[in-house]
Amino acid sequence: MFIGSTICLRPAFITSSFHKLQRIYFTLFFNIKLILSAGFIVALMNVAAQKPAKPVSPLTAERDKLSYHADEQGNRIPDFSYAGYNASEKPIPFISAKVTVPLLKGDATLRIQSAINYVSALPVNPDGFRGAVLLEKGTYQVDGALFINTSGVVLRGSGISETILQGAGSDRQTLITIAGKNDKVISSEVRIIDAYVPVNAMSLHVASAQNFKVGDMILIHRPSTTKWINDLGTKAFGGGVDALGWKPGQRDLFWDRKVVAINSDLITIDAPITTALDTTYGGGTIATYKWAGRISNVGVENLSCESTFDATNPKDEAHRWMAVTLENTVDAWVRRVTFQHFAGSAVAAYETTKRITVEDCKSLAPVSEIGGQRRYTFFTTGQQNLFQRCYAEGGYHDFAVGFCAAGPNAFIQCHSQQPYSFSGAIDSWASGTLFDIVNVDGNALRFGNRGQDAQGAGWAAANSVFYQCTAAIVDCYKPPTANNWAFGTWAQFSGDGYWAESNNSINPRSLFYAQLKDRIGGDAYGRGEILPLKTDASSSPPVKVAMELTALSVKPPLTLYEWIDDVIKRNSTPAENMGVKTMDAIGIKQLTVVQKIAPVQVKNGWLTRGSRILTGKRHEVSWWRGSVQGPFGLKDASPHITRFVPGRAGIGLTDDLNEVANWMDERKMIAIEHNYGLWYDRRRDDHERIRRMDGEVWAPFYELPFARSGQSSAWDGLSKYDLTKYNTWYWSRLKKFAGIADEKGLVLIHQNYFQHNIIEAGAHYADFPWRTANNINNTGFPEPPPYAGDKRIFLADQFYDVSEPVRRELHKAYI
Repeated sequence: MFIGSTICLRPAFITSSFHKLQRIYFTLFFNIKLILSAGFIVALMNVAAQKPAKPVSPLTAERDKLSYHADEQGNRIPDFSYAGYNASEKPIPFISAKVTVPLLKGDATLRIQSAINYVSALPVNPDGFRGAVLLEKGTYQVDGALFINTSGVVLRGSGISETILQGAGSDRQTLITIAGKNDKVISSEVRIIDAYVPVNAMSLHVASAQNFKVGDMILIHRPSTTKWINDLGTKAFGGGVDALGWKPGQRDLFWDRKVVAINSDLITIDAPITTALDTTYGGGTIATYKWAGRISNVGVENLSCESTFDATNPKDEAHRWMAVTLENTVDAWVRRVTFQHFAGSAVAAYETTKRITVEDCKSLAPVSEIGGQRRYTFFTTGQQNLFQRCYAEGGYHDFAVGFCAAGPNAFIQCHSQQPYSFSGAIDSWASGTLFDIVNVDGNALRFGNRGQDAQGAGWAAANSVFYQCTAAIVDCYKPPTANNWAFGTWAQFSGDGYWAESNNSINPRSLFYAQLKDRIGGDAYGRGEILPLKTDASSSPPVKVAMELTALSVKPPLTLYEWIDDVIKRNSTPAENMGVKTMDAIGIKQLTVVQKIAPVQVKNGWLTRGSRILTGKRHEVSWWRGSVQGPFGLKDASPHITRFVPGRAGIGLTDDLNEVANWMDERKMIAIEHNYGLWYDRRRDDHERIRRMDGEVWAPFYELPFARSGQSSAWDGLSKYDLTKYNTWYWSRLKKFAGIADEKGLVLIHQNYFQHNIIEAGAHYADFPWRTANNINNTGFPEPPPYAGDKRIFLADQFYDVSEPVRRELHKAYI
């Protein structure tokens, strides 16, 4: 075959024949060339036909108008714009103050709480609010905790840099808790009859709609079935061990929605679902609910929250962990708040929250160990929650969605400055999360499969989007049965999710606000307060533009840190304390002092209180076990005194000690026997003896009596213990329960020592504070440990040897 060939003829022909031969030559050449060219085109067409067609982009924009391309099952990128206060359909309102709290020296807890209680007792206005509590300029010392438990109440300062709530003392209690009651009553479930309901659907067919009406609040339930778990590959994560693998019923999703229309058996809801309902995996159900105790229209704004701490220990944890937590709450906000020195979260919105906005907030200089459950700065496991214009420094998971967060949730225009770990999805199957103009400086953004991490998190994100984000690494993996997408990301990339326009700037600048503009129109995009880019990207700008860019390059561009200040300044809260009542003028009701009954005594071998012999059952606390992953982790939990989960209260978490006493009374229990646990970190439940490579410890934590030193690294990845210093939270909890026992006639039996660490399975010794490798006190036990048969440990004789000088003094001080 000849392609582009020429035919060369010898000039042996006579001159008279030359023109004739020339015509023959060109005719032959033209015909050969035509034939070969046609064949070449056919060949190219065949090659082209063999190449896969370029996939249609799931998202395009023309003049900032968005268009979506659904897959063959109808799944498309979710509309995230339903996140935020009132589904972002209207701005957060300004609420007039009803009472002020004058600044005085000393503990202000009772005075501020009294003001909150005063406003909580006022009637609800037609707009759903009762009023605001206004704090003056200055620093309010708060030795206790503040609670907003009623709808329509706002706690406001006189300026983000003017009013400071300073959480004082060594207690770990949350500074501000916003929480209604978890008294939800759910009706019988009705089956969804669609074979498949795709991602972003807002209507579905039910077996019977006769018991539903417009305005009903409903729960849409998607089960986690055996087939789904098997298809995801999350039954086990390796090693032939499935203890941390997913089990049926442990990763169910529940969307909290409102019925907005009913047409025969078709029900339309007020916000989209974020994971498909597929009869292959059990389909789904709908049930109405009533929730009398859930609160709404509450907020915290225009102030700073700080925690005191031990300045000599950069990893001190004997101080406030959580600044603001929200539970059993809908349509609320935290805005224009700066947080400093907290160990846990600046704001945590848990699974019973919905339509929360957190905006124009900064978290600065956190103080804690570096590891699990620390520095989860802006965190949610709820749905339709919005975090925007938030800045965090020195965090861990700064912007994160947790266990089975139903979504949609959104993080818009946020910046994480040199965190110790990644932002993104950190636990199982957070569905429908948007990271939009989020920058992680020096770490990663991640949607992927975490495997055994976080107590078997497995696939952490589904049907979620990175949009115009930057990070050191961006992981975007596609889970079976779902999708994840990344548009306009700048990073080192990893994952088989959908990628488009990587290392490129795209329009519209914000996906969230483009979606909101498409949905409600008006100036929705302008409400986003998007940090403007004053220059356009160009590889070869005109001379005039190049000169302008040269002039601008002499100073750094505006940062989000500065932009948040600018937004707050332009939207400043008016001063309006004129004519507002003061709490001191209204009067502060003092707390009632509970009288203690007769003390415990031993008489003739019997425990007594006064003349009464104490009889009844005894409860022994757990030594280990537990999970914070949804209700299944708490199902079999029992009360404990020194078990700790940051920001979470309840049996299986951080127990409310009064509830523990009530629980004992209900069961005719007279005594609780307490001891420290086998280990602090739930990773050790695997009974391995290995040194952990980081401090990614798993909750719930069974606290130990000794304080961490802030120095070096123990075998659990946190700092080593100092056996001459003591865990103030641990001992204060015991003291508090002892006081409650003296009020209710109960008995606390506390054991200072717990021998399983020194005479049982070797894993019990691995993280034990007295082990030489785990403290700074040179306890002198042999290293590596003398495990018998590489399994058991026998160190009781050495541990209790009172002739050993170092250990003897440590025992004396401890006892």
